[in-house]
Amino acid sequence: MSDQTDNRAPYARIAAHYTELITSGELRPGSLLPSIKNLSQEWNVSTATAEKALRKLRNDGLVRGIHGIGTEVLDHSAPMSSGSQRQDRERRTGSSWGDGERSDSHHASVVPAPADVAQALDIKPGSDVIRRRRVYRDRRGIVAHSTSWIPARYGKLIPQLAKSERLTGGTSLQLITQATGRPVTHRIDTASARLLTPEDGELLELDPAKLPAEPVVVMTAKFVDSEDNVVEYGVDLGGPGRTWRTESEVTH
Repeated sequence: MSDQTDNRAPYARIAAHYTELITSGELRPGSLLPSIKNLSQEWNVSTATAEKALRKLRNDGLVRGIHGIGTEVLDHSAPMSSGSQRQDRERRTGSSWGDGERSDSHHASVVPAPADVAQALDIKPGSDVIRRRRVYRDRRGIVAHSTSWIPARYGKLIPQLAKSERLTGGTSLQLITQATGRPVTHRIDTASARLLTPEDGELLELDPAKLPAEPVVVMTAKFVDSEDNVVEYGVDLGGPGRTWRTESEVTH
């Protein structure tokens, strides 16, 4: 099966072949790849080369090895992460970023609160709010465009909230808790989907003439402190093709 005109290393050719089968959907999640022995025979390579190809596929997050069974194709849909999931991840691991994620395009400003934001924050429409925006990306592209809406009074306690840069010393929620002495005690999450608007497309860095027709995921999270003050309202707009997924343990 190897192509003699391909200058890539044999293991890379094998990995590329199966990457294409997996990402195109020809190999579905749960399918098993050939064994190392069968791969080495099929591609006329050593077992070490075949194993290296499978290792690359595992490192790329496309497959996993199951002891005694073989190499299984993983669900390769591109998940998005929400503000709530990032908060949970921060508490659990010390980092809010998902696997392979990074954030950039940090921008902050003080703006009048739109009606929906004012309602979520329990303030009057048009009141000053801090709007913090950033883009989360992974190797597949944009995971989500994230906007945090924070009552302007917290900016007086924590001036960096209104600065267009990545926060230092903790997340916005951690900084607010430190400044007020009131921890966030609960949150309210919502999940929905909508067709992209031109403004959405701009936030997601899409060509306005080629906006996808399929809906995208929209996640919101409202964070409330121990005195029932809404301290932040987050809106995460998923990139095209991103799906929302959550996992939890079932206790007996």
